[in-house]
Amino acid sequence: MTYILKEIKNNVAILSLNRPDKLNSFHTEMAKMLLAYLDEINNDNSINVVILKAEGKAFCAGQDLQEAIGDNAPSIDSIVRNTYNPIIMKLRQLSKPVIAMVQGVAAGAGANIAFACDIVLAGKSSSFIQAFSKIGLIPDSGGTYILPRLAGGNALALMLTGDRISAEQAKNMNLLYQIFEDENLFEETLIMANKLATLSPTGLRLTKELVNKSWSNSLETQLKLEEEYQKLAGDSQEYRDAVNAFLNKSK
Repeated sequence: MTYILKEIKNNVAILSLNRPDKLNSFHTEMAKMLLAYLDEINNDNSINVVILKAEGKAFCAGQDLQEAIGDNAPSIDSIVRNTYNPIIMKLRQLSKPVIAMVQGVAAGAGANIAFACDIVLAGKSSSFIQAFSKIGLIPDSGGTYILPRLAGGNALALMLTGDRISAEQAKNMNLLYQIFEDENLFEETLIMANKLATLSPTGLRLTKELVNKSWSNSLETQLKLEEEYQKLAGDSQEYRDAVNAFLNKSK
């Protein structure tokens, strides 16, 4: 079975989690497929933007617990090491912007995979749950790193209680960028992706790299990096073409 669907629309790659009968929960083969597609996309210069979405009524329910139990089941730490850590690192290090399109529930690792993307768009009826505490586990998939940086003091409360929050609550906690009516979510996501796809790939890549580095840099270090990266952006043909178009009042 194809656990990840891939579609290309112009310069946009659309990856869809495809285990709708299991609420798109992850198992090993699904994770391997996603990682392989992300590598493929990263090396494809014709693709400028990625949309990560899901089939069915849910975005992702996290780990398929059936894989994690039983005598021959992999240990929880090995699942984290071989499945979720590589996915989070790949999403953060991908040289193109990644838009998470969340419909329905995003729970556990599913929620944190969405939050690891560069832009999170959600349907009005979607919801998010840090479900780990309900089964005696700790938040993984970058949850303890990314959530405090996005949600501040609310992050720990979400992790400890495992409370379900609505899309509106998530947006108020800075976890989402925009909310759309459910029936318009895909169309609006495509509009944003197509907009990004018309911009300088070099500028977008360098911006993403800089923001990633800022999480561990001092202001002085970051200012120096901005100077260096601005030279890289300014030396690109994309910059020269964009400036000429602006001066000539054309696209």
